[in-house]
Amino acid sequence: MAHGSCTDDVARALSVDLLHRRELGWDAVRADAWRSLAFLRDAQVDETGAFRNFRAADGTWLDDGGSQDSQGRAVLALGTLIQDAPDAAAVALCGRLLRDALPVVRRLTALRAISSALLGCDAALAGGLGGGTTTTLAALAATLRRAFASVDLDGDWPWPEPVLTYENALLPRALIVAGVRLGDDDLVRTGLRVLDWLIRVQTAPNGTFSPIGCSGWWRRSGTQSTFDQQPIEATATIMAALAALEVTRDPRYRRAAEAAFGWFLGDNIVGIPVALPGTGSCHDGLAPGHVNGNQGAESTLMWLTAVELMRAIRAVPAAPARSRARGPQPVLAGSRS
Repeated sequence: MAHGSCTDDVARALSVDLLHRRELGWDAVRADAWRSLAFLRDAQVDETGAFRNFRAADGTWLDDGGSQDSQGRAVLALGTLIQDAPDAAAVALCGRLLRDALPVVRRLTALRAISSALLGCDAALAGGLGGGTTTTLAALAATLRRAFASVDLDGDWPWPEPVLTYENALLPRALIVAGVRLGDDDLVRTGLRVLDWLIRVQTAPNGTFSPIGCSGWWRRSGTQSTFDQQPIEATATIMAALAALEVTRDPRYRRAAEAAFGWFLGDNIVGIPVALPGTGSCHDGLAPGHVNGNQGAESTLMWLTAVELMRAIRAVPAAPARSRARGPQPVLAGSRS
């Protein structure tokens, strides 16, 4: 069996370190964050700016340029560090890596990769990175706008693909964030409506969060797959709900986040905890009557991300009662720098 590491998970690990920094301080996570950043630096191909994805245990790279998802996730992690890390050297390195990756980012076609890269550009802009970051974000947002312009947001399938697969809530989250950044209420409204639909179709009759399973996914006009449910779906929903909550202050999004978080702890259609808070790890999925025994990197990182995100969600002030009565308003509840 081959052993090694991948850019996808290293980028996620760096994002988790940055979330932990909010509670523990930079000194507690500096060494781990720099280790992940060094990996991303080595992963980037100098000639193209693309990030390789698979690295063997001996340090050998096994590909010349990773998947579109790995490009998006790397850019998201770099942008998050630029926004959050109080380390000038780390921020400077991330700025260089991200700027070098922009030509690759602008050629992305996969909607999830585009969404991740857009969120990375937004975070980098919030951290003060300029250059082509603004125009790249605007171009990525335009691609998402075109994708959703072709769907009926009032219909029974307000989705630009024929199949709902993984990390679906990433797309409406990117729409909301892009709308805030660009001052475009139409993008925000589209993101909120799509997120509302995802929340509705992924809520079981008993009110628990029940994400689309990876054993068959959900093809339009087909049957929604119930199992195997994966942690990445719960965490993606929490992230999107936080973006929506920050814009609208609508308590529905707080409830949606709590439901997705509860999924990890056993408030799911099987009634079995997926996460193991005592060890900090998480099972890879929820199957009929049991959990997947494997505890992989992605699943554990999704659980750790969810824990830190819930701290942020529970700290968001509630909307005044009068604002709640009017329903969610797709306008900024605050401004970004």
